[in-house]
Order: sequence, then C-alpha cells, then structure tokens
Amino acid sequence: MNNTPETAIHTDVIIVGAGLSGIGSAVHLQKNCPNRDYIIIERRDAIGGTWDLFKYPGIRSDSDMHTLGYNFKPWRAEKAIADGPAIWNYVNETADEYGIRDQIRFGHKLIASSWSTESASWVLTVEIANGETQYFSCNFLLMCSGYYNYDAGHQPEFKGRDDFQGIWVHPQFWPDDLDYAGKKVVVIGSGATAMTLVPNMSQCAEKVTMVQRSPTYVVSRPSVDRVANFLRAIMPSSWAYGLIRLRNTLWQQLIYNQTRTNPDRVAQKLLEDVKKAVGDIVDVKKHFTPTYNPWDQRLCLVPDDDLFTALRTGKAEVVTDTISHIDATGLVTGSGDHIDADIIVSATGIELLNLGGADFKVDGKPVNFAEEWTYKGVMCSNVPNMVQTFGYINASWTLRADLTAEWVCRVLDHMEEFGFKQATPRIPELLARSMEKRYWIHDFSAGYMQRMMPKLPRQGTQMPWVNPQNYRKDKKMFRGSAISDGALIFTSCHAEAEPLKKAS
Repeated sequence: MNNTPETAIHTDVIIVGAGLSGIGSAVHLQKNCPNRDYIIIERRDAIGGTWDLFKYPGIRSDSDMHTLGYNFKPWRAEKAIADGPAIWNYVNETADEYGIRDQIRFGHKLIASSWSTESASWVLTVEIANGETQYFSCNFLLMCSGYYNYDAGHQPEFKGRDDFQGIWVHPQFWPDDLDYAGKKVVVIGSGATAMTLVPNMSQCAEKVTMVQRSPTYVVSRPSVDRVANFLRAIMPSSWAYGLIRLRNTLWQQLIYNQTRTNPDRVAQKLLEDVKKAVGDIVDVKKHFTPTYNPWDQRLCLVPDDDLFTALRTGKAEVVTDTISHIDATGLVTGSGDHIDADIIVSATGIELLNLGGADFKVDGKPVNFAEEWTYKGVMCSNVPNMVQTFGYINASWTLRADLTAEWVCRVLDHMEEFGFKQATPRIPELLARSMEKRYWIHDFSAGYMQRMMPKLPRQGTQMPWVNPQNYRKDKKMFRGSAISDGALIFTSCHAEAEPLKKAS
C-alpha cells in the first residue's frame, strides 16, 4: 500500500546510490556520526553501481586501486589495476564488513525531491520495483548516484545503421550470450572502453578494428604494483596502503601539473613511449597523436601493454578516419575504405545525467541548477541540506568521494552541536553579478562532459564558489577550512514539524 508525503518514512540522512561512493559514504557516516540514522535507496537490485552495471569483456579500472579504493579499507589484491569483478567484490565486501546491506532499499528509484524550510526536511518521491510510488523524508540528502544515465549510452546517428545485418552492441548493454569467437569486430571509439575492448576481444575474435575519429593520449602501466606488494609483505597492510596511496596521489598531481605548465614535453614523452611499445607497425603520429594537450581530455590507461601487444600480433588494428556510413556487411570510412564486420561495437561514450535525472524543488519552486553556483563542488547555492558526490576527472574518483563524505560528517556534527536544522550556501548578490562564471568542470574538453556542462551549476574564481578538481587543494578545503565560513548559512527550523515516522 502506498504511503503519502504526509506519512513519509523518515530518517536523518538518505544516501541515493549504492555504488562505490554510496557505500563509502555510509561507512563514513557510521564511523563519524553514529547518532544519525540513515538509509540508502538504490534503483537497481544490487550493490556496485558502475561495477555491477558494466559487463563488457575486460571491464576494469582506469585508476590504480590504491587511490580508487577507500581510505579506510586497504586494497589487498595483487593487481593494482583491477578488473570489474574484483572491484565489485571489494565494494560488496565493504558493505558486508560494515553492515551496510541491511540499510539499503533496493529497487527504489528517486523521481523527485522537495525541500520544505518549514519542516527542515526533504520529501523524496520514489518509484519502487512494482511501479508504485513510495515517499521518504530526511533532514539531509547525500546524492551518490553517479554522473551518467544508466538507461542510455551516448549513441550518435550513423547513416545506414539499419542496413547492417550483423550484431550492433553498445558496451553499456552488453549481451551475456554474445559470441565473437572467430568473428570480425569493429569497435567505434577511442576512449577507455574501446581500448579495453580491443585487446580483450582480439584474444578470440578473428580481427578487431578500432575506428576512431581522432586519437587519444594513452599511457601504459603494469597492472601489478610490485612496490606495493613488497611493502604489504613487510609491514601492516594499512601502513603499506597509506604509503602507496600517498605516493600515487603525489605522482598523479605532479603529472597533471606538468600537463598544465609544460604540455608539449609531456606529450612528447607519452608519444615516445607509445612508439617504443608498437615499433614501426603503427603510424603513431596518425593514430596516437591528439590535437589537444594531455589531460585536456582524460588519459587512457593501457595495463601491461595489452593494446600494443594486440596491435603487434596483427589481431587488432587502428583506423583513424570519419565514418561515411554503415552498410550490410560493415563500415565505410570517409576515405572510402570498407571495413568488414560481423559485430559493430559502438563504444561512443556515456550520457551524463545530473543527480540521477530527478526533479528538485525548494519550498515549491523548481531548482534550475544551471542558474546557481557550486559551493566547493559539492553543494548548490540556495539548495539546503543536499550534497552531491562527484569525484575527479584527472585522478581517482574515490579520493574526492572520501573527502566529500568526511566533510558531510563535519557539517552534520556542526549542526548537531549548535542545534541547526538547515545549511544553505548563499552567494552575495554583488559577488554573483561581478564574479566570472565558469563551467562546473573547467578546462576539460571531452565531449561527454561538454554536453552536460550547460545544465550544471557554474563555478566562480573565488573560494568557496569553486570546484578545484585538485586533491591537494581539496584536502585543505574539506579538512582544514572552517565549517562556518560565512557562505554556508546555518539556521534553525522556522516551525516545529509534526512527528515523523522513523525508518525501521
């Protein structure tokens, strides 16, 4: 039987999403705010988010697990560049270790959320598995729903696609029974997914051809971190994990900073490494030399030279060209060449989706996020008691997810200590008129991100109205800065709400 907004099941905090960020946030909440009740609502029927959804061959991390892993749970597996099932196991193991699973409401999709200043609470409209509507309420909302659309991947229009008589696949919806042994496969794309698929599918396919409109920078790294494994053998795993995590974050920041200050030198080093790996069998200038600087778009990781090995064997090749059209038996490039295909994999990217696609209102007024400012890259101006977890585009996602969860706990503790019910970022009108507006993710040209930026809050040039995307700066901002900073306004409830039913 459906409840109503007036009889909404209430809890102190609701976390939306049971993926890597959501499970980690729940652990931080249990550790640092034990007096706060919480539940997690998850639209799917399993824990894991990305690592439960994607099933394509070779699915893996493109970051090392010493930084993609949680700061409170050491990664103990031998491979630092882990495959999807290993990461799924890690997230599920965390949930069971900390008793998180019992707090999750599976098959619950957030449709809308409405804030009431009078009751200092969010009321969430949730669609459950049988299509019925259920209502929940909370004082604080933590969005960990990721940043892409689970229902649709990015799919450009290809002339003649309907004429293709083979199998057309998008990696986000990989068929469990797809048999590509001995088949000719074309993978359209040049990002991390394409570079994962090509070497893995080439192991049993007759031939795999990666067709890219433009090249991407790639970097090869060993999947096994021998230093990390050695340190773990001679000292407690938590010590070894902390040391390697520190080393890797410093290294990531160093490389990224060099791409900002001396991009030509970094590009030259990346291309030299590719040339050494593939030799003369691939035209590196044509197929691996982008027109942009490193980290203007995300670098693609090639673990253990697997892509280069596949190219050297001849089981895989790269074609850099536009696509004229698709025909019955394959693909025709802009240059007029025909590439035979039994299977075409459209690894053309993801569609971003802000806050899971839910609608938001504050005191009955719809929130237009594009008209607001981001506060520290986690909250939105004029939207109370709601934090969005969004990791790094230039480092491991979980580094920022951990920092965000820690900061949320600081905010909740501050509110409890001083009796506040509402925390709302407020930007002075004069500053809002005079400060330069930038996209929420600044200086990143990847198409999937650019398509979404006009819909997200803007960032400025003055703290705290910025989204640094810099681990060193973020640590100072989230851990070292005062919670009460004059921009995050804390208030008490205007009127006491009626007693609400607690979640059981």
